[in-house]
Amino acid sequence: MAATLPKSESSVRVAVIDIGTNSTRLLIADVEGNRVDEIYRESRVTRLGRGVDYSGQLSSEGIEAVCGTIAEYLPLIRSEEAREIMVIATSAVRDAENGDAFVAELRERFDLRCRVIDGDQEANYTYLGTCSGRSADRTRNETLLVIDIGGGSTEMIVGRGPDPVFHTSLQAGVVRHTERILTGDPPSSAELEALAKDIDKLVQASLEGIDIPPVDRAIAVAGTPSSLAAIDLELEPYDPKAVEGHRLPLRTVQWWLSRLASMPLAERQQVPGLHPDRAQAIVAGVVILIEIMRTFDLLEIEVSEHDILYGCAITAAATA
Repeated sequence: MAATLPKSESSVRVAVIDIGTNSTRLLIADVEGNRVDEIYRESRVTRLGRGVDYSGQLSSEGIEAVCGTIAEYLPLIRSEEAREIMVIATSAVRDAENGDAFVAELRERFDLRCRVIDGDQEANYTYLGTCSGRSADRTRNETLLVIDIGGGSTEMIVGRGPDPVFHTSLQAGVVRHTERILTGDPPSSAELEALAKDIDKLVQASLEGIDIPPVDRAIAVAGTPSSLAAIDLELEPYDPKAVEGHRLPLRTVQWWLSRLASMPLAERQQVPGLHPDRAQAIVAGVVILIEIMRTFDLLEIEVSEHDILYGCAITAAATA
């Protein structure tokens, strides 16, 4: 439920709609500088990118799911009197042959200008959002790795201070790789091994020839790490305050992979803390996370809700 909060005279109320491969998310927030105060946040699994890897097309079912969700988001945005609305679309829309037609449909149906952002922009917005609200001294004095596992792509961003020093966007995502490789229910050990090898190959290729300093802190954002944190904490219902800052050691992530990958989908959908709509793709997401943690020799990651939504909110406020 939306909760109207008093605004600071210097803050700007904005709304961000993030149309991803797997989910369509909304953030309404008051922004002052790089500080983001949430008013309302919601995520719905709409699976816009289902089948895009094979067909090259956004399905009519996925498009209608997104449009139906946006139709319900807009009254909330109006009731909270957001001065600026920023709408972004990521991997599925930029990969699909009918992505432009989808953007045109959003403009005609809702009078919304949707920005289809590339992997570099996605990484920059994510890093900006992750650093928001953190001590400037802290970010300046540590090398930070941000891991953003999406439905169709995964961003890895390394930074020291307010700006990234390196970022890359992998064609690896929970929907893309579930459809490509994890066809069994539950997935077979051969499928899991093939997935791990494919992810490792993509990660290593993206880092070839890049001299990256040792990472002091690693933060993981988006549905996979937040779902893992909720599972680890047995959260019913989901509590973003409990998830924020939760630490997941590599051994814990590996243990949960073993548990989740051994369950058929129907059983996975009953796991406390895991939203049933995310049960199908969670295994691929955990494999991606583990392979990145291994590459960077990470013993643990920190989970954060400060992600691309926050980065876009800061950007929208600056132009309002």
